[in-house]
Amino acid sequence: MANRVLTTTNTRLLPKVVDTVLGSNVFATRMLSNAQKWIGEKIKKSLKISKSSQGGSFDNFDVFSTNAEDTRRNLEFEAKFYRQTVVLPLSEISKNKADEQRMIDLIAVEMASSAEDMADGIGNLFYGDGTGNSGKDFLGLEGIVDDGTNVATYGGLSRATYSTLNSTVTASGGTLSLAKMATLYSSISSGSVKPTLGLCSETVFDLYEQLLQSQERIAKDVPAMRNGLTGGTGFTGLYYKGFPILADEKATAGTLYFVNEDFLEFRALPVAMTEPINFRIRDIEGNDYTNVNGLGFSWSGWIKPTNQASVIGHIYLGGELWSSNPKRHGKLTGITSI
Repeated sequence: MANRVLTTTNTRLLPKVVDTVLGSNVFATRMLSNAQKWIGEKIKKSLKISKSSQGGSFDNFDVFSTNAEDTRRNLEFEAKFYRQTVVLPLSEISKNKADEQRMIDLIAVEMASSAEDMADGIGNLFYGDGTGNSGKDFLGLEGIVDDGTNVATYGGLSRATYSTLNSTVTASGGTLSLAKMATLYSSISSGSVKPTLGLCSETVFDLYEQLLQSQERIAKDVPAMRNGLTGGTGFTGLYYKGFPILADEKATAGTLYFVNEDFLEFRALPVAMTEPINFRIRDIEGNDYTNVNGLGFSWSGWIKPTNQASVIGHIYLGGELWSSNPKRHGKLTGITSI
């Protein structure tokens, strides 16, 4: 460009930052958007582990069994924590604020970008088994939807001892088929209790689409948030037996999950001495976070170091992802083709 233009024309920055890094984060968005409040020291849930044997037919003066039976145990989960640090030099903040015609507020966009990066990192953990970083990671689908292969002890109970804590895990043998999906569906369903959501990588999603007849390949928008709440434009899903299957870039490769969200939640523990963040991003576009409200993060406030001209803050998320009934979830693994 000629200097006669550069020396006579102001440079203006368009009022949006385009995200070219982060991808989809379907499962984490749905879980965090419907986070439940943490109560007490731990998550504790009473679990029925066996059927009482005290019932039966009788006649006349038959003597009844009066043996007490212990048919319940407690699932217990500790809170875990995740943080994202935000650092800005005062020199950059000063220059940004000195520009009265600035299009983007440096502090606001840096906090928003860091919160999105944090959500992206949490999305990875939500597909893990919870054993990473010496067990400090949030529990993920690989630990919840498991038969003891990845996580032998669930909620403090042995899956080998209490088999109802096992999910249905089926090796696909490399291929995906409607018959295998139907078998998985039946194994985790009971009457009106049935899967509510399917999750998989984009590759597996494309394979499932190829199994459908042309008239069945009807893609519908599924709300990004659960329980009919709206957020963003929603995710595009293909339906199977009345529930959506969604592609998530975070999903474990070669795996198709069927989960029942009625037995799956993130329980959030507010971090002490912090402020909640109303997570609504307007200065960044190009990802799934743009119009999503309140994912349960909190903010430490700005901290001023004693030996630097800068400010530091931390975004926190406390709690745990867990399921009260792992047997109602299942997965097909090792999918590479149809």
